[in-house]
Amino acid sequence: DSEVIPTPIVIIDQDSDPNSTIVEITFGDRLGALLDTMNDLKNLGLNVVKANVYLDSSGKHNRFAITKASTGRKVDDPELLEAIRLTVINNLLEYHPESSARLALGVAFGALPPRENVDIDRTRIQVHDDGPDQSLLYVETADRPGLLVDLVKIVTDINIAIKSGEFDTEGLLAKAKFHVNYKGKPVSRQLQQVLENSLRYFLKKPTTEEASF
Repeated sequence: DSEVIPTPIVIIDQDSDPNSTIVEITFGDRLGALLDTMNDLKNLGLNVVKANVYLDSSGKHNRFAITKASTGRKVDDPELLEAIRLTVINNLLEYHPESSARLALGVAFGALPPRENVDIDRTRIQVHDDGPDQSLLYVETADRPGLLVDLVKIVTDINIAIKSGEFDTEGLLAKAKFHVNYKGKPVSRQLQQVLENSLRYFLKKPTTEEASF
């Protein structure tokens, strides 16, 4: 079967809307209305306040605006953001089993494990000033479950605050863009180096499954 499987893309966007978390899901033009996904998000204690679909040359994009049911505000807890991401991906794997060949989580949960893994040496980390009171941190690395939570923990453990950002799952890759600051100021060159070293050290470590013999 030489059918080309599109790259599944899941975007969690904290930048576009001040009041809600935007989740965008694309898998070529194969996705339906995603009613089960919406239902599963409600079961996480979330409200889908708006859902729409738009088409462009890269496919059909399903966009949801999500708030926490308890507060009516956007989701700010990294554990819950990761739960949203994994819920969306698990539904993709369930209803579109062919997507598992293009998802890192297909290794653990999918019908078809990916044919290739992302080389960990392809990890890219960049930090640069982004205006007078913040910096932009960009991380691109091999995806794995729990990655969003781990990245947030590494950054905040060295007292760098994350104001907002976006976390994209593009097939086997994860791409994070975080607006960060240190005590209301851009991250200094010295602290940028500490941040970069911490992230590189963590991202090069094998996960528990890979490390066990």
